[in-house]
Amino acid sequence: MKLDVIKNARLYVSISSAVILAGLVAMVISFQQLGSPLRLGIDFTGGSSITLGLACDSANSCGKNIDIATVRQAIESKGFTNSVIQSVSGKDLNGISVRTARLSTEQREKLRSVLTESLKQYGNVDPKKSQIDEVGPAIGQQALNNGLLALGLSFTGIGIYLAFRFQLDYASFAIIALFHDIFVTAGFFSILGLTLGVEIDSLFIVAMLTICGFSVNDTVVIYDRIRENVKLDAGANTFNDLVNASINQTLGRSINTTLTATLPLVAIFLFGGATLRFFSLALIIGFLSGVYSSIFNASILLSWWRNRLSTDNTSRLEAN
Repeated sequence: MKLDVIKNARLYVSISSAVILAGLVAMVISFQQLGSPLRLGIDFTGGSSITLGLACDSANSCGKNIDIATVRQAIESKGFTNSVIQSVSGKDLNGISVRTARLSTEQREKLRSVLTESLKQYGNVDPKKSQIDEVGPAIGQQALNNGLLALGLSFTGIGIYLAFRFQLDYASFAIIALFHDIFVTAGFFSILGLTLGVEIDSLFIVAMLTICGFSVNDTVVIYDRIRENVKLDAGANTFNDLVNASINQTLGRSINTTLTATLPLVAIFLFGGATLRFFSLALIIGFLSGVYSSIFNASILLSWWRNRLSTDNTSRLEAN
């Protein structure tokens, strides 16, 4: 059974439009309530950072590995929710780092006390390996701006590459498909931020950049096949038929590639811990959106555009 993408083109585009619209509505509501389209984490808003290192014995043993879940449960029970907790390790170093919203001096001491108590089962805290820092909002805003700049540069670079490799219309619709994937992923996280309080951090920007690379790779494969079939066909079939044929020829590859990339991410989401959970979720949403936009949106828009050009050219010839 072959997939007739062009026949159901309006349905596929309508599905994308509805998902993007829902995300945009959530972003507007989020902006009204939170002052930003997504709920920003302390990476972008600033906050407090506390790092505690364990003392090593004479053999340079710094205790057993620290269970992040145990530490998280301990601090959340004291009201320190939405904190970013990471283990820190290295030569003669084993400890924990916690980043949270900006705390008062009293709150910082309370958090330090809770962390020290939760780490007792792993060893004694070494004051020389411990520190408390404040991340100002200006630094957080700079991190956000740098992340958005990186995303913008990646779009520009991809657009230039596609314009040289294909034609301008191919490149334009591939970029539109990339915007689709970014908006879908951001929209989901905007909804999660409103309903579950999920915050985005610097890993979210990394996920966005990864999604761009993955999605455009799939689009390039399909566009390559369309261009190849157009050359081989030499006008025997309509452009719509060539698009359908190209999609079906690359469909298995697209699905298999997405599955092999997504299944490990599902495992990370389920078992990778709180730090990587939403990073992997962003990639899962983006990868699935990417394969959808490559198969449907990018190809459909290109087909509509080429048919419009063909119709306009025919009308001019008849007029002359």
